[in-house]
Amino acid sequence: MSRIGRLPIIVPNNVELKYNNNELEIKGPLGIIKQQIPEGIEIKIESKTINVIRKSDLKKYKALHGLVRSLIYNHIVGVTKGWSKRLQLVGVGYRANLKGNVLVLSLGYSHDIEYKIPDGIQVKVDQQVKIELTGIDKQKVGQVSAIIRSFRPPEPYKGKGIRYEDELVRRKAGKAGKGK
Repeated sequence: MSRIGRLPIIVPNNVELKYNNNELEIKGPLGIIKQQIPEGIEIKIESKTINVIRKSDLKKYKALHGLVRSLIYNHIVGVTKGWSKRLQLVGVGYRANLKGNVLVLSLGYSHDIEYKIPDGIQVKVDQQVKIELTGIDKQKVGQVSAIIRSFRPPEPYKGKGIRYEDELVRRKAGKAGKGK
């Protein structure tokens, strides 16, 4: 049995659950999120705990068991506390500005990059070089931060680019020069 899948999920008092037709709706103080439950996986909701049970020991159900439990847990954390990612711009002249629902990035190219922020994601720009993304869906927050980072990933020689706040960029030595 999946070690993660068999762990019960404790539901906080301020979270409401609705389960019907293989769809779980989780409602909390920060919003509502829905999760489709695949065939072969069953959910039992008892007072303030959720148990995820698989119907058989086939390989595909074993794989889904822990996944579904993790997704539900991440959604519960998302609607109560929220998820966030922080990005940092490193480089001379690299800036970020927020114009309405569009993030404008100056990253050393001949043009500015304009990225429309998807629904469900809030962006905060601090000191023009720090970007904080927040939302209730962990996957969506991570995907948006990865897309923004891909506009100028950190390079290994000078370390310039967009990096996660806690990311360590391994630096390489430059050219050695002429031998004598």
